[in-house]
Amino acid sequence: MKVINVGIIGVSGYTGLELVKMLINHPIFTLTYCANTEGETTLSVLHPSLMGVCDLSVDKVDLDRAAAECALVFLALPHKTAMNTAKGLLDRGVKVVDLSADYRLSAENYEAFYCEHEDIDNLSHAIYSIPELHGNIAKGARLIANPGCHVTASLMALTPFLDHIDLTQPIFIDSKTGVSGAGKSPSAAVHYVSVNDNINCYNIIKHRHATEIEQHASALCSHDVKVTFVPSLVPMTRGMLACVYATLKTSCDPLVMMESFYADKAFVRVRTAPPHTKMTSGTNFADVYATRHGNALVSMCAIDNLMRGASSQALVNANLMMGLDEGLGIPKIAYVP
Repeated sequence: MKVINVGIIGVSGYTGLELVKMLINHPIFTLTYCANTEGETTLSVLHPSLMGVCDLSVDKVDLDRAAAECALVFLALPHKTAMNTAKGLLDRGVKVVDLSADYRLSAENYEAFYCEHEDIDNLSHAIYSIPELHGNIAKGARLIANPGCHVTASLMALTPFLDHIDLTQPIFIDSKTGVSGAGKSPSAAVHYVSVNDNINCYNIIKHRHATEIEQHASALCSHDVKVTFVPSLVPMTRGMLACVYATLKTSCDPLVMMESFYADKAFVRVRTAPPHTKMTSGTNFADVYATRHGNALVSMCAIDNLMRGASSQALVNANLMMGLDEGLGIPKIAYVP
């Protein structure tokens, strides 16, 4: 099959690095263009772990050059800034997989938590895709709104049960994340002395990802879904565990339901005991488990926040977008121990 040239804009961060690591071994995609806001460097200078592996130049963002060299570009840019770059690429006929939040929400929900949306036209046709939940919706798309980590893990734990839980009763989601989810830029909240030997909840109940969970859970079941979302920062580099607590309205075996819902899904593993985050580290796997206590449901999903929660899910979506097998170039061996 003919190679497909792709690029990464925003290659400096953790998700950019994970994309590079996968793309340099991809059998069809060829990484031909890398850029950030400064340019004038190389991948091995930005990411010393790539020395002797990949020393592609990193240039200052140039949309004309990106369009000339690439059929598809991954955007690993901050929220609020990705939309302008995406619009420029789409106007030049380039397909885009956006890892930011800029196309994940309705305009109303986005503007309530971020800023005024500056690309309403493209927002209307952006495809939000967790492949196991949305099928092959990404196939042939021009713009993918790649879901983030908290929402991916939460929806994968919740969705199998949306038709079997009492939506009039509270749904609680407790989601714990590694520090890499905060990004590469230093801040007091992710300083070593703040994170080490410590667990802290942040933005409880009012976290902007709660609205994203509600919007897309509601779309998946055609009912209004409301959640109480509590994220926590835990002292580990990578990994995420989302636990959903809800009230069942039917008699069922949650684990059997989980196994049926995710049957034949290559990147979902139904566990017979609660999963550990290490089981998925460095992979695209989502490891799920569910049980009940009377009518109380406990459902959980472990993922790698940088991979399934960002970069590897973006690559799966890109594979589907370009008509390829979803598993091409996707790591399956966890970083253990």
